[in-house]
Amino acid sequence: MASETTVKIPKLDFSAPDLKPGTENWVQLRAEVLHAFESYGCFEAVYPRVSTETRQAFFSVLQDLFALPVETKLRNVSEVPSFGYVGHYPTLPLYESLGISHASLPDNVHKFTHLMWPHDNPMFREMVCCLVGKITELEKMVRRMVLESLGVEKYYESHMESTDYLLRMMKYKGPEREGFQEGLGAHTDMTMVSILFQNQVSGLQVQTKDGEWIPAEISPSSFTVMAGDSFLAWTNGRVHAPWHRVMMEGKEERYSVAVFAMQKAGELVKAPEELVDEEHPLLYNPFDAIEYLKYISSGGKPSKSALNDYCGTHLALRQA
Repeated sequence: MASETTVKIPKLDFSAPDLKPGTENWVQLRAEVLHAFESYGCFEAVYPRVSTETRQAFFSVLQDLFALPVETKLRNVSEVPSFGYVGHYPTLPLYESLGISHASLPDNVHKFTHLMWPHDNPMFREMVCCLVGKITELEKMVRRMVLESLGVEKYYESHMESTDYLLRMMKYKGPEREGFQEGLGAHTDMTMVSILFQNQVSGLQVQTKDGEWIPAEISPSSFTVMAGDSFLAWTNGRVHAPWHRVMMEGKEERYSVAVFAMQKAGELVKAPEELVDEEHPLLYNPFDAIEYLKYISSGGKPSKSALNDYCGTHLALRQA
């Protein structure tokens, strides 16, 4: 269980109107982003471009989505593990989720909408396109700040060209019994960056580097921004990919939405030569993020670090 602790993940403010590369606000926030990723692997982002009213409206639409018959939700299929419908697993009795691959492309959002609602649901479609558009702007900003901080901003454009976005919509039932129950087990993301937001029901917990579980107490107007295994590898260990989980308590349902930024299939995650030197020897061999996800889903996840086991060099394994 999460510890009775005063430790909190950092809270960073992205609301400055002139937040553009080169400005004083940008330079200051850029340093804070890198420090948060180095120390915790995540932070709370105050980002007012998505209003509280928009979030609440979308969660209302999500209730309609998850209320659809199971046979309808099962149409959400994908060749990539966990990209389609996930639900009714004996090991995850509280968890259910649906995904939209290539979610930054309106045509893909339309296809998913038509799959769930053959007669269309324009409100859902328009809200998804709006949300994904604004959240990916935040993700691009965060990643650019990290690359600039590390002195490798020349790779930013190639990063964006090789990036794909997955939208994952999740529902957790309340355990309706005394005490906590696991909604989603401890894991790291395989992404470059993950951005999440939730309804008023909490549950997300993050593990600190010293092994302490702390609640990610995020305000209704903020996002959780988290580094994944791919970003850990690409930065050659400079950012931290935190373990996290969902623990449920009480009767209320929890709805959560995540936008996952990852390398496209066939694009290798490879640390640039500028980030490899005597002080920072190469920790991870190049890998395909989608193949890595398939490895994890096949049951190959070891007790401590799937990434080290999958593509770690002898130096990474020595540090594990």
